[in-house]
Amino acid sequence: MPQHPSEGTNRERPSVAVLRAARVLAEAGVEAARAEAELLAAYVLEVPRGRLALADGFSPAQRDRYAALVARRADREPLQHLTGRAAFRHLELAVGPGVFVPRPETELLAGWGVEQAARVATPLVVDLCSGSGAIALAVAQELPAARVVAVEGSPAALPWLRRNAAERVAAGDRPIEVVAADVTAPDLLAELAGRVDVLLCNPPYVPAEVAVPPEVARHDPANAVFGGPDGLAVIRPVLARAAVLLRPGGALGVEHDDSHGRVVPELLAADGRYADVADHPDLAGRPRFATASRRADGQHRFTGPAWQTGSS
Repeated sequence: MPQHPSEGTNRERPSVAVLRAARVLAEAGVEAARAEAELLAAYVLEVPRGRLALADGFSPAQRDRYAALVARRADREPLQHLTGRAAFRHLELAVGPGVFVPRPETELLAGWGVEQAARVATPLVVDLCSGSGAIALAVAQELPAARVVAVEGSPAALPWLRRNAAERVAAGDRPIEVVAADVTAPDLLAELAGRVDVLLCNPPYVPAEVAVPPEVARHDPANAVFGGPDGLAVIRPVLARAAVLLRPGGALGVEHDDSHGRVVPELLAADGRYADVADHPDLAGRPRFATASRRADGQHRFTGPAWQTGSS
């Protein structure tokens, strides 16, 4: 009779190891304990998660490695740091200490940006606070005709951005342009003033006193998470500079804290250089990113509704 690969050997079935690991992670407060136990098992066994049931069991060395990774995850080290990779839309990006791990909710902002840029034959897209390059590289992959400029000021994050950009070029994507700069600089990208079709930004936006999960507090760089006392220290200058960089009719999308569902649209409306101001929820229904278009009439006084909620 055919037997399971683990039967009759000193290998442990993946299902047994995963069940034990999921209990450990759940007791440590990891929300998606079973899923993360499976992802770590697939990583150690070098198989897709969907093929775990068909995989050979853990050898003693693999079992020890798996147990060590599970212990680190139970100590709330990010899963993406353990595997060295983070999924984002159709990409897998290299991540680790020094760079913000991209979140699924940011995929919505990136997707909105792709939709806006796709309306232009050869769009110029700028990604501020690029971090790992998630948004910029997603746009470059999905819109090969786009010129994409990624701006990042952190010396610790820039190597990750450049590494991911090089990996995507090797995979056949169009190269992006990496600019090392402070996104709050008043002369940022001066050569692109009035030319940008789409500007996207996932800035640090968590108010300073807000408690964050251990994965964020201990492992994400603070300068990529916290945006000053009210969370708007970077958003305010970004909104002002975006109005200079965007062409008339150009599109702006900025991610924000879920407590900013009214304040960021109000800042856009009060600026006077934007129209079509809207706010968009994430998959959990929380306010997540604001969008607007650069006024095409040259006026600096907003005359329409302050803003509206939106979902696309």
